[in-house]
Amino acid sequence: MAPLPDGFSYAEWNATYNALSFGIAAMGSATIFFWLQLPNVTKNYRTALTITGIVTLIATYHYIRIFNSWSEAFTVASKDGGDYTVQLTGAPFNDGYRYVDWLLTVPLLLIELILVMKLPQAETVSWSWKLGLASALMVALGYPGEIQEDLSVRWFWWCLSMIPFCYVVFTLAVGLAEATSKQPSPAAASLASAARYLTVLSWCTYPFVYMVKSVGLAGPAATMYEQVGYSLADVLAKAVFGVLIWAIAAEKSAVEESGKLLPN
Repeated sequence: MAPLPDGFSYAEWNATYNALSFGIAAMGSATIFFWLQLPNVTKNYRTALTITGIVTLIATYHYIRIFNSWSEAFTVASKDGGDYTVQLTGAPFNDGYRYVDWLLTVPLLLIELILVMKLPQAETVSWSWKLGLASALMVALGYPGEIQEDLSVRWFWWCLSMIPFCYVVFTLAVGLAEATSKQPSPAAASLASAARYLTVLSWCTYPFVYMVKSVGLAGPAATMYEQVGYSLADVLAKAVFGVLIWAIAAEKSAVEESGKLLPN
């Protein structure tokens, strides 16, 4: 929880306000959609879809907390119908909610992908442990740098967190390629590939957003870019990724059901 810089323009405040609002709406509506779809997939994939909904539910809760903290940190007023002015109230803005959210949801995101791929049990357990622990370590290593103003310290923790980050990204891009090719239909394999690469793409935005305050940007602009960047990346990594998980589950359920209907 670092003090906010003074001097926010209304545009900078409003961009962050809208990004956080968008995060709440996207995560909340995704949660409802995923859980309503549970009866439409077979039992084999309901656990993965349930976890998908849990991920977006956790994210919805934390986005509400971040949004409320942002709103309480400012007073926005217009005098005599003129331009809006933004002033700090002195209340702290607690962005630590993001890291609590990531520590809970990032491992679950990877586990739901493993579960929906329906690998052999030994592979499922192995990949879930390895990717879950690596992703949790990545988040834990990133937090100490996030709350530092000293750029050398931020870079130190960024480099440490990139070690498990690179392992997870390499595993998604390369390590799971063979498992993806074994999906029961070309459509399911294509969707599984899309989910893997969407995760890689969305994840690669986080290190760059993390570095915003380390490349010369400072003050309100840096805070705005950080909040907007993280919010958009979260929606891609959780809500949009979850839609792909649902699509994989629906496709594989249809394949399995059609197989049962074929005459012996």
